[in-house]
Amino acid sequence: MIRKARLDDIKRMHTIINGFADQGRMLARSLAELYDGVRDYTVECDGVAEPGTVTGCCALHIVWDSLGEIRSLAVAKECQGRGVATRLVEACLAEATALGVKRVFALTYIPDFFIRLGFEPIDKAELPHKVWSDCMHCPKFPDCDEVAMVMDFK
Repeated sequence: MIRKARLDDIKRMHTIINGFADQGRMLARSLAELYDGVRDYTVECDGVAEPGTVTGCCALHIVWDSLGEIRSLAVAKECQGRGVATRLVEACLAEATALGVKRVFALTYIPDFFIRLGFEPIDKAELPHKVWSDCMHCPKFPDCDEVAMVMDFK
């Protein structure tokens, strides 16, 4: 079941996201950041294992005029390979369209996943400077090795 995140999802989201951050695969998020941005997040819940258990999350963060970012896409290890990430990104893209966003970008270590969804690689320098505000908190800054991907809507 895909739905917008709720406050009682935050601790599980924090565990999933920061599990990847501990491996250097994404930017860590504090509980405070997750509570503050809860409206950005969409989650998938698995009613089979335990009703209401979050199995993955993804955020659509509005950066600037008609520009959004797909961020904090994370799926619990035991649920990977089941299409959870695809469903979460598709839900965020539908939300972006409904909001009137014209361009969505993602910074990723897995560009092939985003290419399959219709994103295209872009030079990071083409993204506005406002995009890099979170990067200041990244241990890899300024030597970012993520790939910038974009999807433009008509």
